[in-house]
Amino acid sequence: MSELMNEFMQEAIRLSKEGPLKNEGGPFGCVIVKNGVIIGRGNNQVLTTNDPTAHAEVIAIRDACKNLGTFQLDGCEIYTSCEPCPMCLGAIYWARPSKVYFANTRKDAAEIGFDDDFIYREIPLNHNERQIPMIPLGREEALTVFQFWRSIDKKQLY
Repeated sequence: MSELMNEFMQEAIRLSKEGPLKNEGGPFGCVIVKNGVIIGRGNNQVLTTNDPTAHAEVIAIRDACKNLGTFQLDGCEIYTSCEPCPMCLGAIYWARPSKVYFANTRKDAAEIGFDDDFIYREIPLNHNERQIPMIPLGREEALTVFQFWRSIDKKQLY
């Protein structure tokens, strides 16, 4: 691993300490890099924002996309202090970076009380088998909006 790549991970690890030090959230940090320059930073801010989605990776993705003026991270690399949780993993796939580097594993996170394994177990279950009931409702009306979307000629896909 190059020294520059290690510096990016060190910055993600430094950010991971900011959350607990400032009582903003858990010990997670992330930086996003494009062409050797950090373009997005984030640390967990769940507690100060009262936002369960304010994970380090999501904050960093939002910051990078704002700074780039785009909704995707083509050609970017993500350096995160911990293996992404299921939500952050989804956000990362939607953002489409070229690579993700992580330090701690999800097992390491579970050992300090951040256990996302139950979400991984819930995902493949049928709707009616999940701990939070998932009940279909209003599909016929909602499909009309999808049909409207399909009819738009000049839409921007993502």
